[in-house]
Amino acid sequence: ITLPDGELHKNWETLNRIFDALIEHRCERGTTLIALGGGVVGDLAGFAAAAFLRGVPYIQVPTTLLAQVDSAVGGKTAINHPLGKNMIGAFYQPRVVITDTDTLATLPPREFAAGLAEVVKYGLIRDPALFDWLEKNMARLVKREAEPLAHAIERSCAIKAEIVALDEREDGVRALLNLGHTFGHAIEAGMGYGAWLHGEAVAAGMLLAARLSQRLGLIAAHEVARVSALLTSAGLPVTAPDFGLERYLELMGHDKKVEAGRIRFVLLKRIGDAFICDQVPGDALADVLGTLAHV
Repeated sequence: ITLPDGELHKNWETLNRIFDALIEHRCERGTTLIALGGGVVGDLAGFAAAAFLRGVPYIQVPTTLLAQVDSAVGGKTAINHPLGKNMIGAFYQPRVVITDTDTLATLPPREFAAGLAEVVKYGLIRDPALFDWLEKNMARLVKREAEPLAHAIERSCAIKAEIVALDEREDGVRALLNLGHTFGHAIEAGMGYGAWLHGEAVAAGMLLAARLSQRLGLIAAHEVARVSALLTSAGLPVTAPDFGLERYLELMGHDKKVEAGRIRFVLLKRIGDAFICDQVPGDALADVLGTLAHV
């Protein structure tokens, strides 16, 4: 079946269209679902596979950069709820992920840039050498040159696979993959799903996380400037919308990463070294979000 595109459609209604088709065609436990498309299609098909008849096989064939480097790898499947992104889902691994970089030639520039945000994320959390390489090669990536693109995808998948192998169900180190996502998911929900692409919201969220890290004395201003410059060179937004502190806290309070009522942030000790923090002082967060009103 053909599904509508975009986060706006990652919901129960679209998921039920998959179930309707599977039941109408008398599909069985041996039926294999194939998710051909971007991250939304992959998330929907994966969740449908996890739930239909308590689990049928599925294959990921991601066709966007964001899906190829992130969402198709690792076994997270979900749909959105009006109060929060990816709140309803399951951990369910595909049998195989098949990536064809030729599909990326069809992407609009904005969609392609959104995928680059997740590539930058891997450098920030785990691989300073990758971050350095991205600074030198971002112009070639934006032009979609085959060789650097293949390297960026391969390195991103290797980092994610390494982290997921250590912590498949996000009980510990896998949460590092959420750099920028606590702010980013709030931006997506606050603006209305689809207004900002996921990668765009993550990019602005990563810069907020970098600024919060600086505010806490963890990284220097020149490191924040490097993050901002790299995201800008990728064609990504670096200025988050100004919802005000209370609205951000409300939106982040619905995030699935909240534990014991505390919002968890991924912060930076340095570029290439991230950690999880659930005790961010309120005044530091207020300072960082307060600057949005003056941008």
